[in-house]
Amino acid sequence: MTSSTTNTDLARLLQAFFCQRLMQQRQASSRTVSSYRDAFRLLLRFAEAHAGKPVYQLSLSDLKAPLILAFLDDLEAQRHNTVRSRNARLAAIRAFLHYAAVEEPTALPVIQQVLAIPMKRFDRPLVGFLSRVEMEAILQAPDSHTWSGQRDRILLTTLYNTGARVSEIIAVRRMDLEREHGRALHLHGKGRKERVVPLWKRTSRLLRNWLPRIDRARASTAALPEPLQSAYDTLWCCFPSVRGHTGRSPRLPLP
Repeated sequence: MTSSTTNTDLARLLQAFFCQRLMQQRQASSRTVSSYRDAFRLLLRFAEAHAGKPVYQLSLSDLKAPLILAFLDDLEAQRHNTVRSRNARLAAIRAFLHYAAVEEPTALPVIQQVLAIPMKRFDRPLVGFLSRVEMEAILQAPDSHTWSGQRDRILLTTLYNTGARVSEIIAVRRMDLEREHGRALHLHGKGRKERVVPLWKRTSRLLRNWLPRIDRARASTAALPEPLQSAYDTLWCCFPSVRGHTGRSPRLPLP
């Protein structure tokens, strides 16, 4: 790299990586872009502290393998991130450096050393399960006399029925239920994967009775508006044992 680009190459490459590579060329999802953005926010703050220079003066050559390794160790030791989160941050850095290697080939010696950093292995604990009594207790926990309680009961019942991710359920729109005439649910999963899941009579009835209570004018209206915090609170407070399965639903009993 020439001296004239030393202090600008990183900013230029990062902007091109996010705006052109991720958003225009790959059309990455908003969740992917946000995850990569968060990874670089953390990395740039760490690099600023360890390189002794402000973020706007950092260059690609500052992102050497020892600094990246120290950053990954800091994630686990100081921020108490799991190995899974540590590997996700490394994946974001790798994706950027693969792009940078083509755009700035003079930085290949630095980039190759970082790309050689392996993903860390970790144990995958056995996912537990809930008894039918526990599952029914969860479904009955929300207060059915309030609007939010009725919504949360439908959300938990639909999660139980479909086995969907929370992000998939909160993304459900009226049209995702109406297009299947209330007998199935159209889900939009990670990686733009779509699937249709049949609904039990109990779930179908709850959803059909619920839809008239929300905006009927637009098919794109969220079927379960603003459900996240209260639904999580219900699940987490009822069964503390579920808390250990972060990011992964416990196995549920068949109805």
